Amino acid sequence: MNAPVNPKKLIKGALGDWEVVIGMEIHAQVTSRSKLFSGAPTAFGAEPNDNVSLVDAAMPGMLPVINRECVAQAVRTGLGLKAQINHRSVFDRKNYFYPDLPQGYQISQYKSPIVGEGEVLVDLPEGESIRVGIERLHLEQDAGKSLHDQSPTMSFVDLNRSGVALMEIVSKPDLRSSEEAKAYVTKLRTILRYLGTCDGDMEKGNLRADVNVSVRKVGDPFGTRCEIKNVNSIRFIGQAIEVEARRQIAIIEDGGTIEQETRLFDPNKGETRSMRSKEEAHDYRYFPDPDLLPLEFDQAFVDRLAADLPELPDAKKARFIAEYGLSPYDATVLVAERASADYFEAVAKGRDGKIAANWVINELFGRLNKEGKGIEDSPVSAAQLGAVVDLIGDGTISGKIAKDVFEIVWSEGGDPRQIVESRGLRQVTDTGAIEAAIDQIIAANPDKVEQAKAKPTLLGWFVGQTMKATGGKANPAAVNALLKAKLGIE
Repeated sequence: MNAPVNPKKLIKGALGDWEVVIGMEIHAQVTSRSKLFSGAPTAFGAEPNDNVSLVDAAMPGMLPVINRECVAQAVRTGLGLKAQINHRSVFDRKNYFYPDLPQGYQISQYKSPIVGEGEVLVDLPEGESIRVGIERLHLEQDAGKSLHDQSPTMSFVDLNRSGVALMEIVSKPDLRSSEEAKAYVTKLRTILRYLGTCDGDMEKGNLRADVNVSVRKVGDPFGTRCEIKNVNSIRFIGQAIEVEARRQIAIIEDGGTIEQETRLFDPNKGETRSMRSKEEAHDYRYFPDPDLLPLEFDQAFVDRLAADLPELPDAKKARFIAEYGLSPYDATVLVAERASADYFEAVAKGRDGKIAANWVINELFGRLNKEGKGIEDSPVSAAQLGAVVDLIGDGTISGKIAKDVFEIVWSEGGDPRQIVESRGLRQVTDTGAIEAAIDQIIAANPDKVEQAKAKPTLLGWFVGQTMKATGGKANPAAVNALLKAKLGIE
């Protein structure tokens, strides 16, 4: 059960506050070299209809053959979602007509999915977390793609995606705001990427969301939901929920009723529009696919897959907090991507974890974000950043000089230790040299000296002047100690 209703998550209408209720159906393309029921490749970017077998094109007499790796990927995902793995599941035919669905039906799973109930722990801002229930995960084949912009008079069909394996991950209606929904999809995407079962690339359509939205007064039964189909970015998911919830509230407050239907979100107009009335299961005339036997496997198969699972985000976050002394926030940021977590661990190994996290999150991630790069594109390696942290730790350079060294490594590369030596960036720890600089500053500013004695907070001005006089290379601790002694400040 989730926590009591948070007033901040309610939407204000003309006649009072409303609660939005959200359920998600995530369609995640399975990472596999070939399709769910054929040996055709799944590589993105091929010429139209290059990756199509006779099975994908639904030629007469062609029979589907299950891809074992796609089954394994679904089971891995189920394990990652702490879900029930069903040793027996059934493939069904979901019958409907669409120009890019050559068979006239989709092979999916209905009453007997491969994965049952599970959950996802979602971290929210301000330390809040919610548990989102997973209703089921089932395997199904994707449809092709209709191309409407190739000709003024005709539409074309590209079947490259036809038959590609999808996992449909259905959540329970546990989400109560657009922010929760975005955080849920982000976390689910992270889990899939850790597992290697879906790359989560929404730009390529490899992760798409159908968003079910309804509104109600707090404590009332669920309202009538509308499904927003095929939303392909996390930002758009948030926008679509806000727009649809307010549309429904306006209709109800005006005395109308919500019709259950499928809608599309138009991000350019900031509105949802009706696509078709919502189908029910009986509209699809589900029945077991006569060409496929029930899918059965034993616990040993599941155990082998479980033994090879990587450390998942929640476990890694807990370990980072315990092992490296990180705050929950820093640990959450670092485990958001598996590559980022691996990078941090390479920097932190044998070093102060908090300092390593600070440099990875603030300096490295900040610069990567500024330049639109991912961690895999970082020009600063974990070994190089670790060397910068070492130079700070052993007193060779100050934190300020470390930022200059980081900038040089980012732009030019090289060994941070050699950079420090060759460019004369080593921190000044000779108290005699620092003392001489301080004496000059004190002699030149007698009025400031008297003010500092009366108001010790002005010590910072003298620290700044000393660092400036030494080119930022003076040891800050030595500067502070000498200034306090010379100015008579406790």
